[in-house]
Amino acid sequence: MEKFYCKYCGTYRSSVQSLTGSSCPRHPDGPNKGKHALYEGSEKSQYTCKYCGAKRSSIMSLTGGSCPRHPNGPNKGNHSPAL
Repeated sequence: MEKFYCKYCGTYRSSVQSLTGSSCPRHPDGPNKGKHALYEGSEKSQYTCKYCGAKRSSIMSLTGGSCPRHPNGPNKGNHSPAL
């Protein structure tokens, strides 16, 4: 079964439609103020933040932490997975 991941929170679903049709708790506009967005990279054993280089074993654990080099300012946004 293929997995489709949200780039904001790491939630996964079996179809793009079911993923992007539900609210995301880590959406940049605020908790549940937007839908999940598709992570378009491949599934990996380790994910890297595109802003600061932090590495985690899952998108969920990566996006759960504040990023010191986020474009909105230090720790004003979460890590974002690189493709």
